[in-house]
Amino acid sequence: MIAPAGERARASRKPARARPAPQPAAELPIGRVAVDMPLPHLDRLFDYQVPEAMAKSAVPGCRVKVRFSGRLTDGFLVERAESSQHQGKISFLQRVVSAEPVLTPEIASLARAVADRYGGTLADVLRLAIPPRHAAAEAGGQSAAPDTAPDNPRADLWERYPAGPSFLSAITHRRAPHAVWSALPGQDWPDEIAQAVAATRTAGRGALVVVPDAGDLERVETALAAVLAPSAYVTLSAQLGPSERYRRWLSVLRKQVLVVAGTRSAMFAPVADLGLAVIWDDGDDLHAEPHAPYPHARDVLLLRAHQAGAAVLIGGFARTAEAEQLLSSGWAKPVSASRALVRQHAPLVRAAGDDSELARDEAARTARIPGLALRTAREALETGPVLFQVPRRGYLAAVACRRCGSRVRCAACAGPVALTGPGQPLTCGWCGQTVEVTCGTCGNAGLRALVTGARRTAEELGRAFPGFSLLTSSGADVVRAVPADPAVVIATPGAEPLVPRGYAAAVLLDGWALLGRPSLRAAEEALRRWLNAAALVRPGKAGGKVVVLADPAVLAVQALIRWDPAAHSRRELYGRSELGFPPAMRFAALTGPASSVAELVENARLPPGAEILGPVPVIAPAGAEPAADAVRFLVRTPAPAGTKLAVALRSGLAERSAKKEQGSVRLQLDPGELI
Repeated sequence: MIAPAGERARASRKPARARPAPQPAAELPIGRVAVDMPLPHLDRLFDYQVPEAMAKSAVPGCRVKVRFSGRLTDGFLVERAESSQHQGKISFLQRVVSAEPVLTPEIASLARAVADRYGGTLADVLRLAIPPRHAAAEAGGQSAAPDTAPDNPRADLWERYPAGPSFLSAITHRRAPHAVWSALPGQDWPDEIAQAVAATRTAGRGALVVVPDAGDLERVETALAAVLAPSAYVTLSAQLGPSERYRRWLSVLRKQVLVVAGTRSAMFAPVADLGLAVIWDDGDDLHAEPHAPYPHARDVLLLRAHQAGAAVLIGGFARTAEAEQLLSSGWAKPVSASRALVRQHAPLVRAAGDDSELARDEAARTARIPGLALRTAREALETGPVLFQVPRRGYLAAVACRRCGSRVRCAACAGPVALTGPGQPLTCGWCGQTVEVTCGTCGNAGLRALVTGARRTAEELGRAFPGFSLLTSSGADVVRAVPADPAVVIATPGAEPLVPRGYAAAVLLDGWALLGRPSLRAAEEALRRWLNAAALVRPGKAGGKVVVLADPAVLAVQALIRWDPAAHSRRELYGRSELGFPPAMRFAALTGPASSVAELVENARLPPGAEILGPVPVIAPAGAEPAADAVRFLVRTPAPAGTKLAVALRSGLAERSAKKEQGSVRLQLDPGELI
């Protein structure tokens, strides 16, 4: 009898040969791995055996695959060791994903310090610090040594600051000065940064420059091109795309390039022998990472500079309270120009509130753009473009009842209501539903604008200045530059286009909208935005004028008129210190279900002097609804105990995680807003 074909095939198969058990490496057989697991109770290194077959490829810093909790998980091999203190069975590494040592000892140490400062896990920080792998980029291989540094870097722009030459001299001689730099008004700041970077390269050390956005990065890149060879620096930003960004990042890792300029994520770039860390406009909220553990680029660079013995340059037209605290503690020194030189470079600034027309005419007091602003703009249009800065984009960002003044809100979710354009229906910014025009308080159908956006402003200015070209720059439609021809330019903060010789004038609209924000940083942020816009205007001696629509008695307005951000930051720091606000104190925000957050706060081993504030209900962000019982606690402690506070709260989260407690609690150190 002939067996069926299937049985014959099975009978002919040879029994599977057992795969030989892996043997540990002869030297340094233990590998300590940072496993990509963000759970707080797993925030430590785990020991694995290194197979002999991987002994050469499993180098410290490489990417590996390990078996963790029954599944394959990514990780980084941090170090190799002779033995392990673990008493149980030690698993083997499953695979070396790439032998490229992407995690350098410096970045590993920095990531641990950042995690401790912000109460996060090492895995969370490494996810921010090291970009995803692209095999094709790694296959590019290594190139020759970096280009020779310039012998005689320019320093003429820094000679305008009394302490400028000393700062550059210290960098050139491999010292590590710490400076808070108040840049002169104008468009020279990228060239000044480039000169400082060139001085660092003269000393044979690396430099790292972090700026808020892509527009600033383009300007810095142009300035670097004037003092360095094209192959001597790279820029890093999200706009490059994953593959190109990883290729450039590898060139830095392999020490082919010693100068990096980039946006926020570049703060972790593995620059070798870091000699200078620069951050421009550190008050911009784009420097704050929106992902856990929410580090700020300024603090990360300060930690890097401390570990590497590098110089620090914190620059901007404005000055934050955090930078002022560095000065008051003696950790940093100021680099600023004389008052006489500042007056030569700054435009003439006036507040619309001091116009005599306002005192005579009730209509002028209620007008959105008073006569002083219109006259200034009309006169300036004879010689060049005029900038109108508007705090909000869109059309009408907020509306109210014309009769009773009640703000219109969505009946379904109580969200903010906006008008997206002329003839368009009212739309809720949270749920997206169309909202009835009828006021829920008095029944009236008439509306009036509360917050006017850039598009509506463009309509108003088009009627006020017929015959002039009109340009709008905001949101996703940012214009990088405009010619020096007369034109009306409407822009939101941070989106102001550049003009070759500067704007003839600028009008800073709706100052009340910036100053009236329910925020600890409202005045500081308003002054920062005003100074950044006013710095684009020609000097007063060349006819440049700025009109700000705000109460001239406000301290931030006075600081703008005098161009004296240092005085404002000193008063700001003093006031916050008296009231126990950042940066004199460090705050931790704990958000989650009421019972979970209360239990964590009660059981955490907080440092002495810690004060617990709350709970308060959580305000839903735009487009989201909070849990019914979501609350927030604030815990504050003196700044020197900030890291202890972060570690204590992270330990509390680790205990909850290990016990698999229900209810997720979000921890954020030094939140941008305290409301």
